[in-house]
Amino acid sequence: MQMTDLIAKKRDGGALSTEEIDFMIRGYTRGEIPDYQMSAMCMAILLRGMDDRETLDLTMSMMRSGEVLDLSPIKGVKADKHSTGGVGDKTSLVLCPMVAAAGLKIAKMSGRGLGHTGGTIDKLESFPGFSTAISEESFFRNVNDIGIAIMGQTADLVPADKLLYALRDVTATVPSIPLIVSSIMSKKLASGADVIVLDVKCGDGAFMKTEEQARQLARGLTRIGRLAGRKCAAVITDMDQPLGYAVGNALEVKEAIAVLKGEQQGDLLQLCLELGGCMLTEAGLSWSMQEAKLELLKTIEDGSALWKLASMVQAQGGNPAAVYDPSLLPAAPVVLEVPAAAGGYVSRIHAEQVGLVSMHLGGGRATKEDAIDLSVGVVLRKKLGDKVEPGESLGAIHAASAEKAAQAAALLLDCYELRPEPVTRLPFIKDIIR
Repeated sequence: MQMTDLIAKKRDGGALSTEEIDFMIRGYTRGEIPDYQMSAMCMAILLRGMDDRETLDLTMSMMRSGEVLDLSPIKGVKADKHSTGGVGDKTSLVLCPMVAAAGLKIAKMSGRGLGHTGGTIDKLESFPGFSTAISEESFFRNVNDIGIAIMGQTADLVPADKLLYALRDVTATVPSIPLIVSSIMSKKLASGADVIVLDVKCGDGAFMKTEEQARQLARGLTRIGRLAGRKCAAVITDMDQPLGYAVGNALEVKEAIAVLKGEQQGDLLQLCLELGGCMLTEAGLSWSMQEAKLELLKTIEDGSALWKLASMVQAQGGNPAAVYDPSLLPAAPVVLEVPAAAGGYVSRIHAEQVGLVSMHLGGGRATKEDAIDLSVGVVLRKKLGDKVEPGESLGAIHAASAEKAAQAAALLLDCYELRPEPVTRLPFIKDIIR
């Protein structure tokens, strides 16, 4: 079997066989197939596509390229969630404790952020002493005892994806649906969960800019998940503005805690109820979405979701007191409100640019080696459709210095567009794909 023949076959619109895909992934992971040949294949896949059988074979071959986590030591139904990424996305910090309190087991692997803000691990490290570098034995024990644990991804998990992702990034082949689906699902399948729920975002602050692109991706993800024998659903959500109000690691943790305490509602809680409802119904713990959402709301009302978060933080070396007293979390020395120059109604918030404001302050990283300032970021005061009076604050900048705060304030002003007449808010939840 020759890689040149496989490239030509896909270039001409042919379907690669299971054996050919296995040969390609094994060879590339071992370093036997050079980057230039795999680059050509990625471009051929981008232009010609893959059918469901090919995409499933590619996903499974990538999954088998490294360690596959066996969650059988964990009793009960195991669930996992994946987001395609967005600005202010602290969903896991709210969703996972709620779902664990409702009876599902959350055995989650998460990563660090690269770009706008930190990832779930970066946010969790806002709790003093918290560590995701725990052993597999501790991971299993914590999930069995508490119902929830979040650990960092192991280096041996889907090495083929790490190689392919880096290659796609520099060869303009990132937007291929089969390559995106196989990248996401190979990692989710290797993580071993029984139920996988996906938060597919669309809009200015998302990778998928249009609803149709997001719908196409959601369908591909759920099809491959079910073909692989997992319960799977996807929720398509709006990312034309940041999720919730906070953008920045410790600030997002504080917002998540406020939601779990029942102090804040809005789009963040709505999203967690939809995702959690899909998890509970797919797992067979609830008969309907309505029943599932009521059960999840109960975990906030009785404090059990907040207790789950505190228990996980303590079990992984963090200070659980910070869950009940968020003032113990990192705080920036400078807080600057950003007044609106004129009045009107918020017609647009450039979500990606808001993320870049947080990154400018030090809340994100441009390279994997960059250090993150967990205390900095932005807390929005106004969202889409809100009325703004002249001089009223659009948001608060949390910065390490007055100079940084002033620079970020000017950038945040450019993120907002206002108009004189009221603005109709479009639905936040676009669709659920099962």
